[in-house]
Amino acid sequence: MRLFWSLPKALPALLHHLAAYVDLAGQDLARARRELAENIVALVVVALSLLLTALMGCAAVVAITWDTPHRLAAILGMGVFFLGLAAAAMIYRSRAARERPPFLASVRKEWQEDRVILERILADKDP
Repeated sequence: MRLFWSLPKALPALLHHLAAYVDLAGQDLARARRELAENIVALVVVALSLLLTALMGCAAVVAITWDTPHRLAAILGMGVFFLGLAAAAMIYRSRAARERPPFLASVRKEWQEDRVILERILADKDP
């Protein structure tokens, strides 16, 4: 019953905060979309550049060592190098992902703060 008496007091604040949550969510989504687009473009450029560089480097190593007894060791060495490079990149990526703020973090933070105020309003015993 107390909820019905508290509702007229809380409704304007609830509507105002709901609009603010929608605005915060929109800002978070726009930022996430912008960051994602930037990351995709950068990743594609870096990946293609590194792929072509690696191919040219491998071709050069094979060409230099082709008529020597070390050609198999050179090819295996390149394989080990690229495997290590991939492992280092995966470790870096996992650390970077852990440090990024969670999705819709500002909305979650504001809701935690406003929930306390809302509980106080709804718990008020004055009809």
